[in-house]
Amino acid sequence: MNPTARIRAALTVVMCVVALVVSGCATLPDSSSPQAIGTIDPTPATTEVATPVPGREPDLLLRDFLQASTEPTNRHVAARQFLTPEMSARWDDAASATIVDKVDVLAESRNSDRATYVVRANIVGYLEQGGVYRAADGDFEAKFTLVRNGGEWRIEAMPNGVIMDRPRFLNSYERRSLYFVEPSGETVVPDPRWITGNPEQTAAQLIGLLVEGPKASLASAVRNLLEDVTVVGAVTKADGRTGQVGVGLGGIRVDFQGVGSMSKGDRELLAAQVVWTLANADISGPYVLLADHQPLDERFPNGWTTADVASMNPLATSSATIGLHALLRGGLVGVAETGVTPVPGFFGAADNLQSIALSRDGELVAAVAETGGVASEPAAQLIVGAYGADVAEPAVDGQSITRPTWSPDNTSVWAVVNGMAVVRAVREPGTGRVTVVGVEAGALRVVGGRITELRLSRDGVRAALIIDGRVYVATVVQTPNGEFSLTSPREIGFGLGGPALSLDWSSPDTVVVSRAASDMPVVQIAVDGSRMDALPSRNLTPPVIAVEASTTAEFVADSRAVFQLNNRDPADDRYWREVPGLAGLTAIPVLPG
Repeated sequence: MNPTARIRAALTVVMCVVALVVSGCATLPDSSSPQAIGTIDPTPATTEVATPVPGREPDLLLRDFLQASTEPTNRHVAARQFLTPEMSARWDDAASATIVDKVDVLAESRNSDRATYVVRANIVGYLEQGGVYRAADGDFEAKFTLVRNGGEWRIEAMPNGVIMDRPRFLNSYERRSLYFVEPSGETVVPDPRWITGNPEQTAAQLIGLLVEGPKASLASAVRNLLEDVTVVGAVTKADGRTGQVGVGLGGIRVDFQGVGSMSKGDRELLAAQVVWTLANADISGPYVLLADHQPLDERFPNGWTTADVASMNPLATSSATIGLHALLRGGLVGVAETGVTPVPGFFGAADNLQSIALSRDGELVAAVAETGGVASEPAAQLIVGAYGADVAEPAVDGQSITRPTWSPDNTSVWAVVNGMAVVRAVREPGTGRVTVVGVEAGALRVVGGRITELRLSRDGVRAALIIDGRVYVATVVQTPNGEFSLTSPREIGFGLGGPALSLDWSSPDTVVVSRAASDMPVVQIAVDGSRMDALPSRNLTPPVIAVEASTTAEFVADSRAVFQLNNRDPADDRYWREVPGLAGLTAIPVLPG
C-alpha cells in the first residue's frame, strides 16, 4: 500500500474515533423485555445538554458538568463551558473515560469565592480507544475545586479524563458491532463498539473502525479483510448523494483502495464484513462496494444485499432440525409435545449421565457419566459417541467434569476436568476413536479459582465461563499447528448479586446466566459487560440450575420443571411457560452445542 494513502486512512479513522471519544450504549433486543438490575438505574435520562445555569450553586454546577461530559463533540466543548479558561486549556479529556454510577458529591470546604468537593462513585466500566467498553468494578474518588469566575462558579482544578454517569451514558451512546471473519471463513464475529454522533456519520464511523481492525483481545482469533485497505473519498448514498447518508432508504456506496489481487472468495468475505456491520446497525442497503472505482465483485454492480452474504449471517439459526432433548433420570430423551422418548442406543439406555451435549449437527453426543467407583477412583468420565449408536468411547476421567460443549465444526468437544484442566476430545470421523488434547489455559489460571461451566460460542471464537461463581468471557485462539488456547479472560458479570450457576450463549454477543438469587434468577449479559438485564421471572421457582439458549428461545430447569421463554412473544406478554412434553418432570434441557 502507498504510505501516503495509508497515513490518510489512519487519520480518517482517528478522526472518527476522536469524534466518538468513548463508545455508547446498545440495549439488548426489545423482545427480551429487559428490566434493569444491579447498578443499572432504570430511570431514563435525557440526553439534552444545557449550558451552565446562571447563579448555579457549586455542587449543582459540578453535577451538571458530569452530565455534560457524556457529550464528546469538539473535544467535549459542552463540558468545557463549566471550566475556567485556564482549566479548559489544561484538561486532557482524552486521557481516560470512566463510567460510574451512584455518584455522591461531598463538600470538603467552601467560602464565598472557593469550594472544594469530593466526588465518590462506583466504577462500572471504562471506554477505551476505538469505542471499546471494558467492564470493571471498584471505587472512584476525585477532588474538584471551583472558584467564582465573573460572578459564576466554574471548575478550576480536577483530574484529567472524562467521568460519565452511567444512566446518562446509556441514553447518549449506541452499541454497534463491527464484524470480522472467524478463521474458517464460515461466519462473521461481532466486536461491539460504542458510538455517538449524528446518524449521518454512523456509516463512515463504522467503516473507519473496520479498517482500523478488531480490538486487541480479539485480534489473534479473527481475520480482517480490510486490514490493508483504505477508503477513497467519502462514504455516500448508493447514487453518490452526500446528504442523509445511512439514514432512511438510498443505500450506501464505499470505494475501497488496496483490494488489488484479492481473490473472489476474499472479496466476498470483505463484503460480508461490511454488509453485516452496516445492516445490523440499521443502515439499509443496497451496499454498493467498489474497488478502485469498479465493482468489488462483477456479480453485484448495483450493490450487495444481506441475501448475498446470508451464509455468513451471524444471527442465523441452525439449518438442522434437531429439536429439544433432555437429560432425564440419567439418560437422553427426545422431547415432543406429547411426551418424551428415550433416544435409541447407548445414551438413551443410560441411567448414570450427569450432563450431556449434542453436536451442532445432531449426529454426535458427548456426556459426563458417573463411574460409581470407590472413593479413591475418578468419579466422572467424559464419553463420546454417535447419536443412536450402541456404544460410546471413553475420553477422560476426573473427580469432576463440566458439561461438555461442542466446537462449531462438530469434530471436538470441550470440557474442564477437576475444575482447572481444559481439554478437547477429538473424534476421528472414520473410526470413532477419541483423542484427548489439552487446551492452553494459563490465562485462566491467573484469574484463579474453580471453573464450573464452559460454553463455546456458536462461531467458536469465544468461550463463556463460570469461575468461582463469576462470569467471564475468553477468546479462543488456534495456533498454526492446530493447538488451541484460551486468552484474554475478562469478567463481564459485575453486580451479578449472587454466584452464577449456569450459562449459555443466546446470541453471538449475549450470554444468558442463571444466578443464585430469588428475585431475578435469569439475566442476559452483553459480551462486553456493558449491560446486564433481567429476563422475566414469572413462573420460575429458584434455584434455576441449568440454562440452554438459542437465538429464538431460552430453556431453563428450576427446582420444579423445565420452562421455555420464547423471544418472539410480545414484549409485554413474555413469561416462562412449562415445556409441554416435560410437564411434571425434573429434567435438564439439551439443545445442540
